[in-house]
Amino acid sequence: MHKGGFLNVFLIIAALTLLMDWYVIIGLRTLTAKWPSRPRRLIVLWGYAVISVGVTVVFMAGFGSYSTSRGMTPYHEWTLSLLLTFFVTKLVFIIAISLGDLGRFLYGISDNILHDKPKEQPFFPEQRKFIVQVGLILAAIPFSGFLYAMIRGKYDYKVHRTTIYYDELPEAFDGFTITQLSDIHSGSFDNVTAMQRGIDLAKAQKSDLFVFTGDLVNNAAWEIEQYIDRFGQLKAPYGQFSILGNHDYGDYIPWDSPEEKAANLQKLKRHHAELGYRLLLNENVEIEKNGQKISLIGVENWGKGFIQLGDLDKALHGVAQDTFKILLSHDPTHWEEKVRYHPTDIHLTLSGHTHGAQFGIETAGIRWSPVKYRYLDWAGLINHKNRYLYVNRGFGFLAFSGRLGIWPEVTVITLKRKISA
Repeated sequence: MHKGGFLNVFLIIAALTLLMDWYVIIGLRTLTAKWPSRPRRLIVLWGYAVISVGVTVVFMAGFGSYSTSRGMTPYHEWTLSLLLTFFVTKLVFIIAISLGDLGRFLYGISDNILHDKPKEQPFFPEQRKFIVQVGLILAAIPFSGFLYAMIRGKYDYKVHRTTIYYDELPEAFDGFTITQLSDIHSGSFDNVTAMQRGIDLAKAQKSDLFVFTGDLVNNAAWEIEQYIDRFGQLKAPYGQFSILGNHDYGDYIPWDSPEEKAANLQKLKRHHAELGYRLLLNENVEIEKNGQKISLIGVENWGKGFIQLGDLDKALHGVAQDTFKILLSHDPTHWEEKVRYHPTDIHLTLSGHTHGAQFGIETAGIRWSPVKYRYLDWAGLINHKNRYLYVNRGFGFLAFSGRLGIWPEVTVITLKRKISA
């Protein structure tokens, strides 16, 4: 970002933050007005001001170095996450006391008119203190939730098990299991011990096949290097296979030259091999069991609004029409736009990319995430005329250093052969 653009962003964020802080401090003054200890009142008011402004200053300092840091690091993600946490907390508090003030004002006006009270009579000052207390309680909900998401939630790995039945599945593959990881985003990890728990959970599934569906890094190949021995522990009897995601191409950071960017991609491809993953680049392989075969197909990234290098026709070259086919394609919009309408029947597509926005609700029959307004299919299993898509919620995290409600996922899919009636 050029200097003028950065200055404009800084001024907007600074002005918005100061305006919100001013309103919050007015509310805190109401709350502490009758405290007998003046030092305690000052500690609350100045303490809040210093912490809130400090978070904004730290964020802006990190934001200024982002363009020269080879992308977003855990430091950038933490400062962004803290800023977001304080912003949402302040917003909830401000909305609560604003609605309370509005209600008191309207009630006071109507009371004056109906009972002919003098206009200078105060409108329930004690009730404003109560409203501020309610606002603090409401604001504590997102504050505590965001902190949990940043400290624990992003490493709270869950196993999602899905069984899919097919008429066309070869008999030898009845009960065949696949473990899928997606969106590792290795440049974001800040707790190796917690991350290893996710790897151990994936290993413990002991599936027949392991697949990884893209976004190994945030931007640069070096991000995965310190974790190669760890993710290289993921082995399966019928092999480990992978594809590239949109972040793997290095499109979101500046490079000194096109040659440097190309060299980074080649280095990342070598890292896939070092992990023990067979990287599929618009190609296919046969998986054989007891003399019967299925085809595993992998395409480069193809996403609506993202890089589109995936070539399904090329990847299908040499695959017979009646072969059972599993496709690895990072972005679910590829399935939405191309795969489900393709003349060749792709039985199962495995994707990732969305992360489920790393925030949402999946409980008691309720499934919601803000990412649903961007992606038609954003998590779990989808069926269109017996062509299935499974969207993994992601193993890692990006930008927001946390997860809340949409937890990091290890997917285990079991293929079953339908029993004829």
